[in-house]
Amino acid sequence: MRILLVEDNRVLGEALRDHLEAMGHDTEWRKGLIESVSATMAYTFDMILLDLRLPDGNGLTLLRHVRRSSQLPVIVMTAFDQMSDRLEAMQCGATDFLVKPFDLDLLSERIRCAV
Repeated sequence: MRILLVEDNRVLGEALRDHLEAMGHDTEWRKGLIESVSATMAYTFDMILLDLRLPDGNGLTLLRHVRRSSQLPVIVMTAFDQMSDRLEAMQCGATDFLVKPFDLDLLSERIRCAV
């Protein structure tokens, strides 16, 4: 499966990318909103793992952009466990929501359930 990973934290991004690739997924890692939107226009993905708060904007902007033309699974990730964030993400069309830090086995299971 081809996954777009959107995560601005270098250490977490590397760990997630390595884990996804070990699971056999082709993973494109982007660190910001603008480059992630560009990636969705240039490439086809089967799933997006999306950080909610990015240095150049809100991840939900990308989610709204994707939902205009696709229903591919999008799992939103954030370090901030606020009910308002969860509700807004789900209203925008998120498939799932994970609060960081999370166990990589949990992520693997959420990915399996989302597809």
